[in-house]
Amino acid sequence: MRAGDVLPDQVFAITRGHLVSYAAASGDQNPIHQDEEVARSVGLPGVIAHGMYTLGLVGTAVATWTEGAEVVELGAKFTSPVVVPAEGAVEVVVGGTVKSVADGLVTLALSVTSEGTKVLGMPRAVVRA
Repeated sequence: MRAGDVLPDQVFAITRGHLVSYAAASGDQNPIHQDEEVARSVGLPGVIAHGMYTLGLVGTAVATWTEGAEVVELGAKFTSPVVVPAEGAVEVVVGGTVKSVADGLVTLALSVTSEGTKVLGMPRAVVRA
């Protein structure tokens, strides 16, 4: 990888089933991630994906691009919810650019969108080359 390299977009489809599985694995049983009525009652547009599930998909993209290199930093701000429909799936698109390569570390500037909306702010990853 070299500074300026543009990484191919990776697309992940999220279903309500994924949210149920993630809730069971993580212990995060907040009903806004599974119950339409509860989600709407607190002002959300519908059931939303767990923020950490979305960030986990970013980690999967980074691991794929870097062929499993050691991730030393992964972070972002949660800026918009990923609304998951009752039927079908919603797509999350993860894109990236190699920002820098120095001292054995590769810094990736990332973009994470769903339905054309940026869902994570300032996402970035640093991996050991």
